[in-house]
Amino acid sequence: MVSYVNIGRSTPRLEGEDKVTGGARYTADIELPGTVWGRSLRSPYPHARIVSIDTSKAQQVPGVLAVLTGADTRGIRYGRRLYDVPILAEDRVRFVGDRVAAVAAEDKDTVEEALLLIDVEYEELPAVFESLDALDPGAPILHPEVNSYVGLPRTVDANSNAFVRDTWGKGNIEEGFAQAEITVENTFTVPRQHQAYLEPHSCLVHVDDEGRLQVWTSSKVPYAIKQQLSAALGLPEERILLHPVSIGGDFGGKGSAMDIPLAYFLALRSGRPVRMVMDYMEELTAGNPRHAALIQLKTGVKRDGSIVAHQVKVYFNSGAYGGFKPAPGVNLGGASKSGGPYKIPNVEIEGVQVYTNTVPGGFMRAPGEPQAVFALESHIDIIAGKLGMDPLEFRRRNLIEEGDETPIGTQYRDIRARATLDAAVDAAGYESAKAANVGRGIAINERPAAGGESHSNVTLTPDGSVIVHTSIFEPGTGTYTLLRQIVSEQLNVSVDAIEVQVWDTDGVGFDSGVGGSRVTRVAGMAAYQAANAASRELLSVAADLLGWPEEAISLRDDQVVRQDTGESRPWAELLQRLGRPVVGESHVVETSPSPITSFTAQVAEVSVDPETGQVTLLRFTTAHDAGTVLNPVDHQGQINGAVIQSIGYALTEELQVEEGRVTSTTFGEYKILSAKDIPELRTVILESGNGPGPYNAKGIGENPLGPVAPAIANAVQDAIGVRVQHLPITAEKVYQALKERR
Repeated sequence: MVSYVNIGRSTPRLEGEDKVTGGARYTADIELPGTVWGRSLRSPYPHARIVSIDTSKAQQVPGVLAVLTGADTRGIRYGRRLYDVPILAEDRVRFVGDRVAAVAAEDKDTVEEALLLIDVEYEELPAVFESLDALDPGAPILHPEVNSYVGLPRTVDANSNAFVRDTWGKGNIEEGFAQAEITVENTFTVPRQHQAYLEPHSCLVHVDDEGRLQVWTSSKVPYAIKQQLSAALGLPEERILLHPVSIGGDFGGKGSAMDIPLAYFLALRSGRPVRMVMDYMEELTAGNPRHAALIQLKTGVKRDGSIVAHQVKVYFNSGAYGGFKPAPGVNLGGASKSGGPYKIPNVEIEGVQVYTNTVPGGFMRAPGEPQAVFALESHIDIIAGKLGMDPLEFRRRNLIEEGDETPIGTQYRDIRARATLDAAVDAAGYESAKAANVGRGIAINERPAAGGESHSNVTLTPDGSVIVHTSIFEPGTGTYTLLRQIVSEQLNVSVDAIEVQVWDTDGVGFDSGVGGSRVTRVAGMAAYQAANAASRELLSVAADLLGWPEEAISLRDDQVVRQDTGESRPWAELLQRLGRPVVGESHVVETSPSPITSFTAQVAEVSVDPETGQVTLLRFTTAHDAGTVLNPVDHQGQINGAVIQSIGYALTEELQVEEGRVTSTTFGEYKILSAKDIPELRTVILESGNGPGPYNAKGIGENPLGPVAPAIANAVQDAIGVRVQHLPITAEKVYQALKERR
């Protein structure tokens, strides 16, 4: 392995001190003169026609500056790619929580008083809450005008609530099943999961004296938000500016415009800057959670364990709108992972997104993937059981190897599936003896880093400072620390000498932002190239000013050093003579996912009480096929965070919806894990010399997510012989399964 000075060392977070001492400035901390509060009135019905709205009493409340209804924003739609979200409901509401009216007032109490005085008359309409019910011929059609929406990937049947269908596969599925000796079919369901970031969605919107829209918001994709606002509001992009602020957690959920378009209209009407902050009841009832899904799988196998055919349908419950889903395809590409990292010649996978009268689904880490992997890896264990084969051996027999295609026809380089699985199994003691009612389960997945676009500049100044500029608005993932490490490594200076400055959205043309585990690959490479460009220019300057041969000059701390003689000069002194800074620039565009993927294999060990069904997760082992680990403490933090979040998905978290109404409206009812719920965590890192990022790094953020839930489900099956096919795996579900078996 290559030896580095600053790379591969655990480095404290650049922003850590500010965050723990209160110095970090979040959107809610930004103060502008004359700022007023904005808030929405939301629908109490899942589906209803708006008969009338009377805002006259609200407008008379002292301190109220603006009251808006759908009549004021009629015809405007917004979204991340699919523009189907109205700023305020116009003729009808489509879920409990749909925005119906809005108020801007001098303070929060006045806003709340005015909202209570808005009188809305509704006529309830038939509603539909589950995906398959919404596909019935007699189901109410929620968006009959769907084909008029900007951003719809392709024309669809306007008499159906299915508005996006994505397919993947290869071979001939009918021929594959004809060759099968055993066919296994299963259905799995998964609930909605909220991202549970500590900072709710918030924005501060100001239309300045020149008519320019200025925005402060907790968004990880500010350049995309700028484009969305431009398209929805009809404003040129140059009249929209997003300012960098600290982001209090994201987990995929901070990529939608949410209240910004509404705040813009309130600001126009009131003539004042408008602040909007969702409370957590709004977050849970009207945010953009991970999608609920129903997954149907049918797999044909030979008696020797080889898989010959695999067919999957994933029905995503989109909720009332599709506008919160990721660009560019309005798709949940993780559905393609329902084929897994297996050698299967005949595959057909379909992902269907369906409108229902429920809270709109949006973007959460690895969109669509945890749903698909839970179903697949649970299904794999069931197939192994039908064959009388150990689940580990069944996976080993079918895992892709170098030169193989994935089930959707992708071919990767440097495939390390078997090595990663074996590392997890060995570290977990998977095949060792177990006590009664203790079980172990395994699961595996792969995901490459996404492509994207990013910019960076590295500036060496005459006063001796080093500045790295980035277009990334970082939501707590350690990116700025990573950029410092990269630049310090390339310039051979101390990490502490590097200052990070974040451009606002005037700084560059576009940045893809945070998502798809792309930041190290794309933004990290931009900083790497910019540092190299700055280094080359500085060495050229030194050669010209000192008369030294350029090939003999290197950088060391704050000096340029002539290696053949040992002479050195402070480079700041040279730049003072030059009279200007040295700037290295880089613009990285990676249009495709990485040709090198990363494997994750995990083993859960559980104890199950057969009298109550209570599941106790004893220990959890995760093995990762990594490239070069740039910052070990941050790398491990990403793994731990993803694993813990997914343990919650497996065992406790469910955004419960009854008749279209979210009933888990507080963290007392929506159960995220606490410290005492965390089991013993074991991590195995398999570093390699291959990766798409700087220094052969690979992404890590989303990689641990998918296999967690199926590993736990498989462990429960191993412990007590019952299978739970519907997340979360609660004591009640296990007890019921045990009761039915008895």
